[in-house]
Amino acid sequence: MEPRYRVLIHVDEGDPAKHAAVLRNVANLLDDLGADQTQIEIVAHGLGLDLLTNASGYAAQVGALHARGVMLAACHNTLRERQIDPVTLLPGVIIVPSGIGELVRRQQGGWLYVRP
Repeated sequence: MEPRYRVLIHVDEGDPAKHAAVLRNVANLLDDLGADQTQIEIVAHGLGLDLLTNASGYAAQVGALHARGVMLAACHNTLRERQIDPVTLLPGVIIVPSGIGELVRRQQGGWLYVRP
């Protein structure tokens, strides 16, 4: 069955408190709309990419959301510019060519955009 809701979560800030809030928002959204009705992709670039690395301190929370079907996208441009080794990304994270490009492509495809 096609999900009723398709939601992009844009993360471009490095503040750990913001990261914690984003993860709570995503979990709450799944609870509210129903995980079976909702497809969510977290797109991280710039300092926001820190959320999706082993050093974030949020591996358990990110992993739990991924287990609930949340897609995790890291910007290749940010990896290159910040010289972040892709092996430091959390399990389940995919690399997209450009975080902003991913946001544009998804919105063009009808996804709803949220920047907590």
